[in-house]
Amino acid sequence: MKEIHKAQKQGTSFGCDLYLEPCAFYITFACMKILMVCLGNICRSPLAEGILQDKAWKAGLKWSIESAGTNGYHTGEAPHPLSQKVARINGVNISKQRSRSFVAQDFDRFDKIYAMSDDVIDDMRRIAKNNFDEKKVDLLLNELFPGQNVDVPDPWYGPEPGFHHVYKMIDEACDAIIKKYTNQPGKGGVGSNIIENNFQK
Repeated sequence: MKEIHKAQKQGTSFGCDLYLEPCAFYITFACMKILMVCLGNICRSPLAEGILQDKAWKAGLKWSIESAGTNGYHTGEAPHPLSQKVARINGVNISKQRSRSFVAQDFDRFDKIYAMSDDVIDDMRRIAKNNFDEKKVDLLLNELFPGQNVDVPDPWYGPEPGFHHVYKMIDEACDAIIKKYTNQPGKGGVGSNIIENNFQK
């Protein structure tokens, strides 16, 4: 550990995997990868990706947030215009995102996978088959309502107010995620302190 700390001071770069044993918390707070999943990856999950990524940046967390869809109907498309609109109104830009399909290998690439609804989890289980990892999956709104298995409604068929409602639900759930992993949201979080304390040991 002293060698790693010394090398850091000298500007030497290490991959996240090198911190796995000496500093387990470093993975959680500095290199965490989260995937948001809905059906088409153009309404709900792009909002969840954009909102959580924005909050993570503001909290000083070097997380990587992505999103995907289970039906593959909109691969390569930009988020729904109304999802982009409500995000933009709230200061979040999701216009550069492009829809992609959820694949079984996502269970190898991500630390946590949030589904927008229960039917999405069913699709994920069907797609991933033996690669499905129950421990990595949860409904996004279980962060707000633990164990209640509440779905984020799909606003695809409805008017604009439905998109604003969905944004608010996702925004509150993402606040809960940030709070869960930090003791001082927006100021680097508890992870920074744990990392520094471990390096000093």
